[in-house]
Amino acid sequence: MKKKFIRSGLLLLTLLLLIMYVVKRPSWVTAETLPQAWAVKPEDLQRHVRFLSEQTNRSHNQPEGLAAASAYIEAELMAMGLDPQQQAFDVYGQSHHNIVVRLGPVSPELIIIGAHYDAYDEMPGADDNASGVAGLLELARLLQQHPPSGAIELVFYTLEEPPHFRTEHMGSYVHAQSLQQPVQLMISLEMIGYFSKQPGSQHYPTILMDWLYPDQGNFIAVIDQLWSTQGQKLKNTFNRYTTLPAFSVNAPSQLPGVDFSDHLNYWALDIPAIMVTDTAFYRNRNYHTAADTFDTLDYDKMAQVVLGVFMHVRE
Repeated sequence: MKKKFIRSGLLLLTLLLLIMYVVKRPSWVTAETLPQAWAVKPEDLQRHVRFLSEQTNRSHNQPEGLAAASAYIEAELMAMGLDPQQQAFDVYGQSHHNIVVRLGPVSPELIIIGAHYDAYDEMPGADDNASGVAGLLELARLLQQHPPSGAIELVFYTLEEPPHFRTEHMGSYVHAQSLQQPVQLMISLEMIGYFSKQPGSQHYPTILMDWLYPDQGNFIAVIDQLWSTQGQKLKNTFNRYTTLPAFSVNAPSQLPGVDFSDHLNYWALDIPAIMVTDTAFYRNRNYHTAADTFDTLDYDKMAQVVLGVFMHVRE
């Protein structure tokens, strides 16, 4: 009886350790210093977020506000010497469009990095998702100044928010369905600006994750499918090249929050895709409220997020 109890205990411990490894994917990397020329300016990120959250109404039923946001994004890209293209589609007789820009040479496989520029129900949407758009704009600047070795497509999606979420009307659905080139990886930038050092500021969908991850919301999270290693690789890049702690989560889409962004439309086509996020409503209580304003975000940490993604796609 005693031996059976010990065996059962060891089996349970082994199972828990396996679950911990599969979900958290622990790893150790050595930090490295990058050239100053590759730095991202926090003030530029703030400028983008402030304009989008204060000067535009990006709700799905506000075409003029979405047009103003689109015009701002395109003007910023053209000022960098890039050539943004509109990917237009109709929803219930109303015209909408993604903004797409290509960088790098022609290559067999494509890397896609995207962020949605619409906001929920006429809210400011500073973190959700002007932060992701600002990050994508500054990523475009870095990639223009330091060209990648392969093809990268940056996509500014529209209609990610309800009532279009999880429908064929999402801009990312339209983009994913239009792809004619193999995709090496898709990265979704979904709320990357809210951080907190307060104990208890970070929450999770399960008690298991409370044991595995910090209770302070001062890190960036990389969300990946259960058996994929893509998120672990990006997490390692963050921890190697930036001062911002990063953690990865490998979990099935049934776990609430895991597929709550544009990457879900690429998963549906078996395209490797990951989400980079501050964990949204699990940390930011301003989510989908009028309090989601530009002055609540940490632009220094946002700059580290952009730098980490830049270094990952370079490698």
